[in-house]
Amino acid sequence: MTAPTPYLHLPGTAREALSFYGEVFGGRVAAHSFAEFGRQDGPADAVAHGYLVDGPVALFAADVAGDEPPLRCAGLMFSLLGAADPATLRGWFTDLAAGGRVVEDLQQRPWGASDGQVVDRFGVHWLIGFE
Repeated sequence: MTAPTPYLHLPGTAREALSFYGEVFGGRVAAHSFAEFGRQDGPADAVAHGYLVDGPVALFAADVAGDEPPLRCAGLMFSLLGAADPATLRGWFTDLAAGGRVVEDLQQRPWGASDGQVVDRFGVHWLIGFE
């Protein structure tokens, strides 16, 4: 069984977001336009389906079509607890915070683990940490 993979529906910023996440996490970006999929419910060059390839983090994204609501994170965090070595996780935290907002600094907790929270510039709330 595979883990759930986030699929973000964004307000016309899917290509920019995927490029950003590709830079943060590594790997390549694959994106298919509405025109490529024969869709006419949005701009021809909008992303109908995009994803990260060959990187350590799996993520899908698309631009919303018609009157679909875009992503709004409330009561949800994407957890990257222990998803990589501490140095990599620190780098991801810093990179995700660029243009976003640090909710809680990455810090050591009384129980010995380290974690922090950031909302990136696309509104995605991340929990990053390590033992």
